Amino acid sequence: MDLGITILVLILTIGPLLMAYLLGSIPTSVWISKWVYGIDIRKFGSKNAGTTNTLRVLGKLAATPVLIVDILKGFFAVFITHYTVMTDNTTAMCLLGLFAIIGHIFPIFAGFKGGRGVATSVGVSIALFPMATLLCIPVFLISIIYYRIVSLSSIIASLSLPAFVYILTNDQTLTNFSMVIPVILMITHHKNIKRIINKTEPKFTLL
Repeated sequence: MDLGITILVLILTIGPLLMAYLLGSIPTSVWISKWVYGIDIRKFGSKNAGTTNTLRVLGKLAATPVLIVDILKGFFAVFITHYTVMTDNTTAMCLLGLFAIIGHIFPIFAGFKGGRGVATSVGVSIALFPMATLLCIPVFLISIIYYRIVSLSSIIASLSLPAFVYILTNDQTLTNFSMVIPVILMITHHKNIKRIINKTEPKFTLL
C-alpha cells in the first residue's frame, strides 16, 4: 500500500478515537466549580471530579448539569462513526465509547485528573444497549436504598449489566464490552472499595 494512503488510513482511524477522547475529556464538574463557584471541586469533599462529589460539595443545582453533560459525552461519542469515514460497526462504536470513558477519567483539559467514569459509562451504555441499561436502574436504586452508598451501588449496577446485555442482545461484542465497564469502575473506585471494606465510606444522606 502506498505510504500516503497508509498515513491517510491511520489518520482517519485515529481521528475519531481522538475526537471521542477529547469529548470525554470535557471536565464538566471542574469547569462548573471553577467558573461558577470559584473553587476546584477536586480540592473538596472526596476530591473527585464527578457528580456525587459535586452534589455533596455544591448541591443539586451544580450537580444536575454535571450529570447530564457527563452522560451526553459518552452517548454522543459512540455516534462519532456517523460523521466520519470510520467503519460504522459495533466494534468501532464500542471503541469510541471506551475512549470517551478514558477521556473522562484522564481529561487532557484538566491535568488528566478527572472523575471515576460512572456517568460517562452510563451515556455509552444508553447508546449501545439502552434496554439493558434501563434494567440496571432498579438494581442501582434498590442497592442505594439498602446500602445508601453511591459507589457501591454504582459497582453493583455495573456488575449486573453484562447479564442483561447478553440476555437482551445475544451479541458477543456488546457483551464483552459490557464486561469491561464494571472492571473500569472497580479500578477507578479502588479507594472507595477499601473504605467500604473498612466501613468508612460516606453514606448518601438525601434519601
